[in-house]
Formats: sequence, structure tokens, C-alpha cells
Amino acid sequence: MRSIWNGAISFGLVSIPIKLVNATENHAIHFRQIHLADGGRIRYRKVCELDEEEVTGGEIGKAYEDADGTMIPITDDDLAQLPLPTAKTIEIVAFVPADEIDPLQMDAAYYLSANGVPAAKPYTLLREALKRSNKVAVAKYVLRGRERLGMLRVVDDVIAMHGLLWPDEIRAPEGVAPDGDVTVRDAELDLADALMDTLGEVDMDSLHDDYREAVEELVAAKASGEAVQPSESKDGGGGKVIDLLAALESSVRAAKKSRGEGEDGEEAEGEGDMADVHPIKKTASGSGRTAKKTTQQKSAQQKPAAKPTPKSTGTTKSTASTARKSAQKKTAAKSTSTAKGSSSSAKKQTSSGGRNTTKKTAAAPRKRASA
Repeated sequence: MRSIWNGAISFGLVSIPIKLVNATENHAIHFRQIHLADGGRIRYRKVCELDEEEVTGGEIGKAYEDADGTMIPITDDDLAQLPLPTAKTIEIVAFVPADEIDPLQMDAAYYLSANGVPAAKPYTLLREALKRSNKVAVAKYVLRGRERLGMLRVVDDVIAMHGLLWPDEIRAPEGVAPDGDVTVRDAELDLADALMDTLGEVDMDSLHDDYREAVEELVAAKASGEAVQPSESKDGGGGKVIDLLAALESSVRAAKKSRGEGEDGEEAEGEGDMADVHPIKKTASGSGRTAKKTTQQKSAQQKPAAKPTPKSTGTTKSTASTARKSAQKKTAAKSTSTAKGSSSSAKKQTSSGGRNTTKKTAAAPRKRASA
């Protein structure tokens, strides 16, 4: 990577020769201005206001405009002779915990590369000292004609420097907060916490610029002559009064669904299995009880009303048939008088018929023997 500045890190009495390298790059898509009538490019030309002639970069210098409009020329040599120790040096002024640096001050980021073999030892010393202390270094340096504030920290095995805005360059947030007193309920805070937990963490390397990719696809489509289909516009809902609680609940459900989780935080697939098992289990249990009860009722209703249980082995077929007919007649008469078809009545009739049958069956042989 090409260095944009050469100098040294002043670490007490230690001087570390370094090269400043950009740690970031801009991938934004840039557009040109054109003449709509013929597609010709519109350019900005640097023209002198006095002679109205275009000038080249080599003919252009710097000047400070005074309050009355007077231009005071300032050359690079003038700036180089300024009595500033930070003109070619990154001067460390303090070591502080990282959380003492306000993220609002963060600006451009750079890598500091050791410049030459002699710089390797002090460079490594500063890097390891920063690692072990868990602190960052606050430094001052001059870049592009102005003194700046910076923060040095370790990234992997490299010392990185973040440009910082000066404290007086940070505006106070006056008049930015919502006007009036706003009350937030505990239920809303609980849902907000649940949404934060559901969204969880993200792999920063997986994030990318969707807008830039969409513009690149648009450019490629127009370059190849393809028709560009307009995308459906989404209603942003601006200006609408919403139910905050309902919106939070919907957001939690949507976040869980996108992460493959169910309402109770388990995976959607597992939840689906449980949802299938519970109703089936409940229905099966209920069906089992119903089936058992129905079987008992049918068994009681279909059970023969008079099934003889003779104790004597000498009972003849004619005697048994006579006894069964007599038992059936008595059972039918009893069922008619009570007008009930329940299984309990059938059982009583059956048991009554059985006793009568037994008595008659036992009495029949005695009559026959006396004859």
C-alpha cells in the first residue's frame, strides 16, 4: 500500500520512523455531470478571475483570505518552517483507557507501518506495551496543512491510528432531544429488551452495501440495453401514529422468525414438531377414553340377555331351550315396564334371567324323575 505521509512516532525519548497508510477505502459509486441534450460531459475548470484564463495545477498556490478580502499567500515552505514539534512527528501525549474516547470524535483511520529495519524494535515495543496495558495512546500530528488529534491502538499486529476531532469541534446536542416529557412503560422496555436479545450479535464481515450493489446492477442493465423494471415502493409509514407495544411485539416475532426461532425462543422446526405432537396426543387420549366407554356400552347392550350357566351336567337341550325362552320373556317384560335401554338395566335383566334359568333348570330334572 502506498504511504501518504512519512514521519516518526515520538514515544518519550524513543523515536519510531513510520509511514502513514490509509486503512480505509471508499467504494461509493461516483457520477459525472452531463449535458442532457447530447450527453457531453460537464467539467469544472479552474479559471483566474482577473484574466479569465484557465490555469493548470502547477500555477495554483494557497492563500489566506483576510476579513477585508485581502489574499495573503502561504507557501508549503512557510508551513514547513512552523515551530511545531508535530510537523513530521506523531507525538504521543497520554495513554488512556479506550472507553474514555468519545466515538463522536472518530475520524479517518490509518495504519502505521514501521519504516525500515531500525524501526522494528521500538515499533514492537510500543505495540506490546499498548496490548498489555489495554490502553490507547492519544497523539498530535500534522497532516495536509493542519495539526490534528489522533488515537493509536493495536489491530492484530499493527498499530493503527484514528484521526480524532478536537473537543471543540463536537457540537453540544442542544435542542435535539424530543420536546416534552415522554413516559415509557415497563412492558415496552421489556419488549425492547426482548427485541435486542433476539436480534443478538452480527458478524461485521457479513455486512455489505446493498445500495451500491443495486446501482451497479442498474448500470450493467442499462449498459447492455436491458429494460429496467421499477421496484415496488414501500410505505415508510412516516407521520403515522403507531401502537408502540404492538410494533415491538411484531418486531420480536419477525426477528425470531428470521432467525428460525419460535415464539418461545426454540427453533421453528422443533416448535412445529411439538405443535403436531400435543394435539395428536390429546386427541388420542380423549379418543381412547371415548372408545373405551363406547365399547363398554356396546358390550353391555349386545351381551345376550339370558345366557344359561347350568351347574348340572344332566340338563337336556329341550329343558335349556325352555328355560331360555322363559328367561327372555321375563327380561322383555321387565324392560317394557322400566322403559330404559341403559346398560345397567340390561345387566340387571341378564343377571335376573340367569338366576331364574338356573332355578328352572335345576327344577326340571326333579319333575321328570318323579314322573
